[in-house]
Amino acid sequence: MTFATEATIETHREKDARIRKAQNKVIARMRADPEKARSTIATTGRIDAGLACSVRQGKFETRMDFGPGMGGESTGPSPGFFARAAISGCVAMGIKMLAAREGLVFDALEVTVETDFDDAALFELGSSSAAPLETRIGIVIDTQVPEEEVQNLVKRVLKIDPWFLALRDPQHVVSKVSVRPDSAGT
Repeated sequence: MTFATEATIETHREKDARIRKAQNKVIARMRADPEKARSTIATTGRIDAGLACSVRQGKFETRMDFGPGMGGESTGPSPGFFARAAISGCVAMGIKMLAAREGLVFDALEVTVETDFDDAALFELGSSSAAPLETRIGIVIDTQVPEEEVQNLVKRVLKIDPWFLALRDPQHVVSKVSVRPDSAGT
C-alpha cells in the first residue's frame, strides 16, 4: 500500500469536490423531473470479414476480436474482456462516486472480476451452459476511513450499480433478427 502525500490528498479532495458538485446537480435535476432520469443507450457492433467486431456508441468506437486459436486475428480484446471491464469499471466508479458524494477520501481502489467457464459449451459440447459458471468480484480500497463505513458504502453501491446488477440479476432481454439481402451479390 502506498501512502498519499499531502499534495495528493488535496488533489483527491479537489477532484472529489468536483465529482460531488456534478452529482448533486444531476440528483437535483432528477428529483425535479424523475421522467428525465430514464434513458435508452444504443451500442452497435459490426463484423464484415473475419471475426473482428467494430463497436460504436455515439462518438466512441472500439474493436474486439478473438485470438488465432478461435479463428480471429487478435486485433483487439475479446468480448469477455469488455464485459468484465464494464463490471470492474462500473463498480469502481460507483464506489468512488458515492465516497466523494459523502466526503470520504478513498486514495485508490481496485475491482477485480474473475469468471469461470466451461468453454466446451461455446461449441455446443456437453451439457453446461456457455454462461459463466461463477463470477467473483474482489474490491480493495486504500483509505483511512474505518472499515465498517467502507463496507456499508460498498453494500449500498452494489444495490444500485447497473452493471453489477446486470451480472447478478435475471433481466428481461428481447432479441429481434432481421435479414437483409446480400448487398455483395454473393
